[in-house]
Amino acid sequence: MRRRAFILLLGAAGTLPARARQPTMPVVGYLGLESPETYASRLAAFREGLAEAGFSEGRNVAIAFRWADGHYDRLPALAEELVRLPVSVLAAPGGAPVALAAKSATTVLPIVFEMGGDPVALGVVDSLSRPGGNLTGVSSLSVEVSRKRLEFLHEVLPGVGTLGVVANATSPTATSQLRSLQVAADTIGVGIRKLQASNEGELGAVFRDLPRPEVGGLVFTSDPYFANRSQALARLALRHRIPAITQSRDFPLAGGLMSYGGDFAQSHRNAGVYVGRILKGEKPADLPVQLVTKVELFINLQAAIELGVSLPPSLMISADQVIE
Repeated sequence: MRRRAFILLLGAAGTLPARARQPTMPVVGYLGLESPETYASRLAAFREGLAEAGFSEGRNVAIAFRWADGHYDRLPALAEELVRLPVSVLAAPGGAPVALAAKSATTVLPIVFEMGGDPVALGVVDSLSRPGGNLTGVSSLSVEVSRKRLEFLHEVLPGVGTLGVVANATSPTATSQLRSLQVAADTIGVGIRKLQASNEGELGAVFRDLPRPEVGGLVFTSDPYFANRSQALARLALRHRIPAITQSRDFPLAGGLMSYGGDFAQSHRNAGVYVGRILKGEKPADLPVQLVTKVELFINLQAAIELGVSLPPSLMISADQVIE
């Protein structure tokens, strides 16, 4: 009887505890502003960054996703869900709303953000070189260059006295961008009409109800909500024959006129690298916030022809890519 009990115990030790002895795969919580389909190219870049740091999803790291489908108000609850799982690192790539939601969910769990605005001004980190606390990440110049978009569209439409400026009122950077755009408009001597859109209906109304020819074109502020709807914006702009400029290259690639903003692929790849480095044991407080300084100007020549606008040679020369 004793021998039988010993054999049973030995058999159990070779089954269940064996699984327990396998190394636990770390889990990265990914807080997504939109949906997997919308974020496909950004997710690919994020995974490239993880791979660069030595991590491959399914092999030595797992990723738990939560998607807000464009609803900023859902982000805090989704961030708290990820924290409760628990996860090893919380990835918050997708702009200031995602970073702020992640920050509100935990003061302990490491967080890697990616945004277009100034994380210091938004209170996300103490400084760029020494973030402090549990957050670090990547910041591009997309928010800071909103005023440059106004200048570019004014170059294309020099005879237009008023341009529309579209902002998402639910964005934490909307107020500062509108203030900067007003200063730029006063400097170059063009009027602006401030418009608001934070859902599909309001986006359609911006194009449908724009008073023409009083307002000659549209400048979209930097906001992930607009960047992730580039194809829809391009269709609306062509349908209503309105020259427009956004932050995302996806807009002119989809048939819109122009874009000027940071390189999303680079910033998401860098965020993936930082997540991997933290998984290896580095601390967010010791990793300086990276600045992605590359800013791209894309111009769609066919869209200009369809819209009946002339593109200044100087603008064409300075473009990173002219789509013919």
